[in-house]
Amino acid sequence: MPFSYLLGPQRDFWDALRTWVVMGALEPVSLSSTGDGMVPFSLLLRSHLPSAIRSLPKAAHIRNTSSMTEGLQPASVVVLPRSLAPDFESFCQANRGPLPLLGRCEPEKVLPRLSTVPDIRAICPQFQKYEFGALTGILASLEEYSEQLEDMVIFTIDCSFSIEEALEQAGISRRDPAGPSHAGAYKTTVPCAAIAGFCCPLVATMRPIPKDKLERLLQVTHSLGGQQGQPIHIGDPELLGIKALSKPDYGNYVECEPEDVPVFWPSQLTGLEAVSSCKAPLAFSSTPGCTVMILKDTVSPASCLIPEMVPEVHAISKDPLHYSIVSAAAVQKIRKLESIIGIDPGNRGIGHLLGKDELLRAALSLSHAHSVLVTTGFPTHFNHEPPEETDGPPGAIALAAFLQALGKETSMVVDQRALNLHTKLVEDAVKQGVLKTPIPLLTYQGKSVEDAQAFLCKDGDPKSPRFDHLVAIERAGRAADGNYYNARKMNIKHLVDPIDDIFLAAQKIPGISSTGVGDGGNELGMGTVKEAVKKYIRNGEVIACDVEADFAVIAGVSNWGGYALACALYILNSCDIHERYLRRAVGPSRVAVEQSWTQALPSVAKEEKMLGILVQNQVRSGVSGIVGMEVDGLPFYGVHDEMVQKLLDVTAGHL
Repeated sequence: MPFSYLLGPQRDFWDALRTWVVMGALEPVSLSSTGDGMVPFSLLLRSHLPSAIRSLPKAAHIRNTSSMTEGLQPASVVVLPRSLAPDFESFCQANRGPLPLLGRCEPEKVLPRLSTVPDIRAICPQFQKYEFGALTGILASLEEYSEQLEDMVIFTIDCSFSIEEALEQAGISRRDPAGPSHAGAYKTTVPCAAIAGFCCPLVATMRPIPKDKLERLLQVTHSLGGQQGQPIHIGDPELLGIKALSKPDYGNYVECEPEDVPVFWPSQLTGLEAVSSCKAPLAFSSTPGCTVMILKDTVSPASCLIPEMVPEVHAISKDPLHYSIVSAAAVQKIRKLESIIGIDPGNRGIGHLLGKDELLRAALSLSHAHSVLVTTGFPTHFNHEPPEETDGPPGAIALAAFLQALGKETSMVVDQRALNLHTKLVEDAVKQGVLKTPIPLLTYQGKSVEDAQAFLCKDGDPKSPRFDHLVAIERAGRAADGNYYNARKMNIKHLVDPIDDIFLAAQKIPGISSTGVGDGGNELGMGTVKEAVKKYIRNGEVIACDVEADFAVIAGVSNWGGYALACALYILNSCDIHERYLRRAVGPSRVAVEQSWTQALPSVAKEEKMLGILVQNQVRSGVSGIVGMEVDGLPFYGVHDEMVQKLLDVTAGHL
């Protein structure tokens, strides 16, 4: 709220406050911690303040105080028993998104005993009183609790980032007539990192943003607040466990218009939930929308929008609506990966199938997934046993290895006929260090949509999917006539189970996304580019897969697409902006501690071992039919090993 909007005693108060700060009548007292690692902070203290301050109505709310006075910043207050202070401090440090802690101090340093001295007890318009976790009262002052406060500790939480200021700079009109401090906030089902008795859900505040203003808003919020200004979710509120936007837990609902996207930020109101959860005999907090003003210790420079920190927003799902964010630097690297794997060593014409950012969007969607189902297997050599080719399993296993390292549930579905082969491949991959742990192997031979839905969902309920992302890497895909063809137009339907039906069923189940990786247009998921396949790929009118995936990753060799997805996931999860968005700004960052991610990446040594395992099991090259160290007629040494190294070189900036 602009300063000119303050009326009566409130405006007199801020006029006086500005004057007295400039004149030096208000002396900042630094309340630095003594070796406990807390950030120093200052509160406004003065033995005598002008009458304008004393006349400030105790019940008046101070709104959008971040723009009221230079050199001051708003903070919310939490007052807890001294015995709980270390745990609450740790709780705030573990959940910096909603609870950016400015500092802690002893009450006697902030709450002077002299009744003639206006202090935090009177300057803060209202407090909430909690007893054993229950809200038992709204107080205009804490003066009557001076004795209890002697054994309590005060925490101040930064409220300086202003969503309203960001909206204004982004050219987005506000729609909250009750004022910014009353905009709706919601309890989510996202758990904060629990510390001792502090265990509560994240509270998030929402603003509706026009779809075409999302990118601009992200840049403005970063410029104003750095990572603290970044949203934690963009899209369907149910992905945060919010059932009805029209019923906020705090404040008033801000209505979304047809072209709007709900955007959520972490809210300091999470602190109220934390206070309630600890069930302290007595605790206090400032009320929602009420802040105290404290002096800034330093002036924070505007965030520098270098590529590593420039946020970009990308749509990854329409049902449910979901956007992800990532740094521009990470996007550039993933686009480089896509360019590298898009070469056409077999001169098949795959350049006509390429789509921009398919790898990026597939990787972003996978990054948000919790449970992934991978499939592979193209029995092109129908006169041999096994009929499989060396393209597919290495890429699928490389991707699965990295998904496992990220902690995602990962399974693989294969043809019943080839189950023993894939069991042996997985066992040998674990023995030779290509995989850290075995991949659960599944088969599917259903005959109806209901069978496919039962396979995908718990008890067949589409509201409870077992998987949220399906990935097909060099998997035989069903053509328009219901058959399956290799590149030479030979029908291999008798060797292929109807795993395509799983992908078709997933298209009708909200919350399940799919990716197809292929190099010729006859692979599962390539229905997305089938018209280009029919026009530009040899035999395309016959062999083109008719089954679509949400994302179609095209590569010169399908294995390369699997490697690139693993590398892209590494880049994304090593990106501070994306990683914070994934964890909703709660809990510790995993970027600096996950050395297992590096070890799980594909490498020349591991892919050499994997191809050797296939050769030992008599799996043949797809083009030549040779049992040897080659894929699609291209030798491992000098082609595939160099491709793996090129992908790692691009990823190396994050290693």
